Amino acid sequence: MSKRVLMVVTNHTTITDDHKTGLWLEEFAVPYLVFKEKGYKVTVTSIEGGEVALDPNSIEDHAEWKAAEEELTSTVKLTKEHANGYDAIFLPGGHGTMFDFPDNETLQYVLQQFAEDERVIGSVCHGPAGIVNVTYKDGSPLVKGRKVTAFTDSEELEMQLDQHMPFLLETKIREKGADFQKVENWTDFSIRDGNLITGQNPQSSRSTAEKVVEALEA
Repeated sequence: MSKRVLMVVTNHTTITDDHKTGLWLEEFAVPYLVFKEKGYKVTVTSIEGGEVALDPNSIEDHAEWKAAEEELTSTVKLTKEHANGYDAIFLPGGHGTMFDFPDNETLQYVLQQFAEDERVIGSVCHGPAGIVNVTYKDGSPLVKGRKVTAFTDSEELEMQLDQHMPFLLETKIREKGADFQKVENWTDFSIRDGNLITGQNPQSSRSTAEKVVEALEA
């Protein structure tokens, strides 16, 4: 039986009136292709469903990414039913996730089910915005005491978008009790702590996906 992976992406498109955002393409396309190359069945969903906007700064003309991009033209809306029937969930980033992931009731429910079942949870860059508020049913944070990485405060400062974010991701994850780890800005870095896998930035997209595969094949 081939493994089944649920991918959940953002639909949020604006940071300020003059700064558009969305899904960061590499963080979706590269893991999507890693999973497909392994023969996994991949279901692509988004918070609102429909066509997914890409962060304009992330659009690159990679012929090999076309199949992945086509999956974004008409996504299924995430529902609580998606909590069942999948071996792993993967959250790509893009600044949009900072706005529609943390407090989305459906996403939080689905992630809690994955956490309770000890199924694989992967996320990269701003994708971990989806896990900052996830708790187990006893109320303890998913990330508490776990080795976690994500887009760092220093990377956000370098982007000059820190003042426009609802919170700083690294700071928030530390506040939740995680053992936050990081390397130099824009360097490939990912961590696997059991069935929780996180990556620091777009450069970490492949290594994060490969650790998800490693967890699924374990």
